[in-house]
Amino acid sequence: MAAPRWSLAAVEKAAPDASSLSAARKLALPGPWSETGSTDALLWGRCQGSGKTPYQVSIDLTGPAYRCSCPSRKFPCKHALALLLLWVRSDGAVADAAEPAGFAGDWAATRAGRAAEESVATARRPADPQTRARRIEERRATMSTALDDFAQWLADIARSGTAATRRQPWAWWDAAAARLVDGQLPGLAERVRDMSSAVSRRDDWADHLLTEVGRWWLAVQAWRRWDDLDPATRGDLRTYLGWSWTVEDLDAPEQTNADSWQVLGAHRDERGRLKEQRTWLRSTSTGELVVVFDFAGGPEPLPVAQLEGSVLDVPLIRYPGSAPARARFTGEPARLAVETPLPVGGSVADARAALTARWLQNPWAHRAPVLIRGHLVPPTPEGPAALVDERGEAVPLLGPEPWDLLARTGGAVTDVFGEFEETGLRPLTVTAGAP
Repeated sequence: MAAPRWSLAAVEKAAPDASSLSAARKLALPGPWSETGSTDALLWGRCQGSGKTPYQVSIDLTGPAYRCSCPSRKFPCKHALALLLLWVRSDGAVADAAEPAGFAGDWAATRAGRAAEESVATARRPADPQTRARRIEERRATMSTALDDFAQWLADIARSGTAATRRQPWAWWDAAAARLVDGQLPGLAERVRDMSSAVSRRDDWADHLLTEVGRWWLAVQAWRRWDDLDPATRGDLRTYLGWSWTVEDLDAPEQTNADSWQVLGAHRDERGRLKEQRTWLRSTSTGELVVVFDFAGGPEPLPVAQLEGSVLDVPLIRYPGSAPARARFTGEPARLAVETPLPVGGSVADARAALTARWLQNPWAHRAPVLIRGHLVPPTPEGPAALVDERGEAVPLLGPEPWDLLARTGGAVTDVFGEFEETGLRPLTVTAGAP
């Protein structure tokens, strides 16, 4: 399948940061490049750097995926971005070709072979129901013991009063979290560690702590009634506690779906040595929203983020849980379109209602994907940056100050996609020049 031609804006969105894009613009000249070319799916070229041997740059336009022989650990690196900038100009600097250059073709063949091997390995993975059932029972027993200990810790907090927790050192919180990790409850442990800083940092720490303690206690009680829970609640609780999913857990045919999906936006978080990437997708046929999680530990890079506004033809599988479902790609995405505009957004009140509705389904949820139509307001000495909807209701913005988004919209009314949380909206994507 031929990949649609990228636009300049799509290349800019693919840059991992502003410095990479700035460096790429300086290289986006014919001078340093040789042996450039492109097919429907591949783009390649050699870029002369400071060494004797030019860097080999190969780009799979359908993934997208990038390879460069330079030592950079950014994906895509400045050389890949520069080659993309040359290509989108369509001024002859990158010629169309019937066959890829050798190094690009070898890389593409290796990727295809690896994908095929993984598919075969998954299909051949032996199923051992008895062993799997025994592992699950052992895991549940370990988790039950840890949650009983955690319930006692929560009871101690209730007896001593939540005010006393603010005087506790970080080690007190960390010890509780470590016991949860030992009990195979890493998701809950992460929440406890987060609270150690929240009680010192947040002005509303008392309300926040009380809300979180309520969620923790609810999780303990729900776990004790595991066999009575419906499948969606089991899925939500399992995710919250940090019990990861295996291939065998996700093999139900009804959970698999082939569709085309619009990329609404993506966000990256970093928690210690663990990096997380959330990519929100919207079905172009049903409007269903799903979120794809990617993780990377230590120095490992996260996968290249999908381009905002692109439409992907890709099968995915849903994890058990309430909507919007967590999902995982089960094949290589093929890009059908780029720069698809966002759907028309609603109001801030609609967004609050969406978060409330999500809490009714999943009390452990921390955010809801929302679309709001309004205009962005920069930070002032009196308050943080905000999004003001057409009714005049404002919601504070989370994350870095939105100067880039303001530059793209010029302060005009726009549709904003983001993650709505208890304390505000994290904007991920805006539609410049919304009608």
